[in-house]
Amino acid sequence: MAVVLDLIKNDPRPPRHPEKAHRPDQAVQPKKPDWIRVKAPGSKAWTETQKIVREHGLVTVCEEAGCPNIGECWEKRHATFMIMGDTCTRACAFCNVRTGLPDALDTGEPEKIADSVAKLGLHHVVITSVDRDDLTDGGATHFARTIAAIRRASPGTTVEILTPDFLRKDGALEIVVEARPDVFNHNLETVPSKYLTVRPGARYFHSVRLLQRVKELDPSIFTKSGIMVGLGEERNEVLQLMDDLRSADVDFLTVGQYLQPSKKHHAVMRFVPPDEFKGYETTAYAKGFLLVSATPLTRSSHHAGEDFAKLQAARNAKLSPVLSA
Repeated sequence: MAVVLDLIKNDPRPPRHPEKAHRPDQAVQPKKPDWIRVKAPGSKAWTETQKIVREHGLVTVCEEAGCPNIGECWEKRHATFMIMGDTCTRACAFCNVRTGLPDALDTGEPEKIADSVAKLGLHHVVITSVDRDDLTDGGATHFARTIAAIRRASPGTTVEILTPDFLRKDGALEIVVEARPDVFNHNLETVPSKYLTVRPGARYFHSVRLLQRVKELDPSIFTKSGIMVGLGEERNEVLQLMDDLRSADVDFLTVGQYLQPSKKHHAVMRFVPPDEFKGYETTAYAKGFLLVSATPLTRSSHHAGEDFAKLQAARNAKLSPVLSA
């Protein structure tokens, strides 16, 4: 069996995905269709963004998850920062983030993130994290401290967070919501029938309830969730998932194509054609989402700044008839 090793040269750490090392190889990912095209990184602006990230010793989900949009986003000086280290306590079958026992939290990280946000001149920033089931609060306090640091260093920057599920971490969600991010994102990732094989450490209805609870605690916060397709889900399951999210009053839905990071990860069952994504977008809008992004290359934080402006406009348009009545 081949062991999935890190791609970093001379990396002394254990394999990137030790829990997957002894799994049989999955079917080879079929050749990517013509509609999946990405821009290769390497522009001057991309290099400048990379330099700032490296100088501050920061981790980005753009690199860790192997995001196909890194060339485009970093050229625009957009980076999604991943806090609390680069090692996740979960072992989801789709994810390329390193798994294992994480290091202790870097207490200076919130200020490092805030300084980078200011230097990059970001109008909108996305902060995500690895799962930290080893921490009493799942890292909620660290999220709150990071949001507060960004507010101090760059008051004009809007903050979007993409959080873990804080499963069995009583009071954790309340800590994060109290810090008042502008957008609270938590991804369902896939339909409930696929959780045991795709996202075994999570619970579908807990994640739906988490998003619902955010709105109950602070209705002014935009809520957002995303899924991948091409994992073997049925269309009717995706439509039911949309209904579940709308019942939780979620504002924004993203739908993107799953791409297999390695032979040890979940196989791509099919490449969903663009017309099906368009169908999902049309249906989701009909169900009442304020904003929908559904394309093969859609990812949670892709075009996040532009999308935030669209969210604000959609909410204002929805409220206008009520206010004028």
